Amino acid sequence: MPGPSQLDDPLYAGIAWSRYWRLMRWMSGLTFLCVIAALGFLYYLHGLVSIHMYIAAAGGIGFALLLTSALMGLVFMSNGTGHDDCIDDPVSRDISPDE
Repeated sequence: MPGPSQLDDPLYAGIAWSRYWRLMRWMSGLTFLCVIAALGFLYYLHGLVSIHMYIAAAGGIGFALLLTSALMGLVFMSNGTGHDDCIDDPVSRDISPDE
């Protein structure tokens, strides 16, 4: 039987989610700087080409970095709060030689 998660406690969940959103604010700023640097690098290499290339590059870089940040932040939050340890995984009991 799985145990309770620490995220079930509203106070602890609030703290965990505030850490997650603080991480996302920092990563949004870093993403903005990376997009500006990439667009500057593209301009340096190719000069002024179609505006559509710059929009697509900014959108692609921004989307990739923010999606990666969001998913990794959720992984860190899930592991850091102990939410991963409270699941019932019958497959690992059959495979694991430790038990």
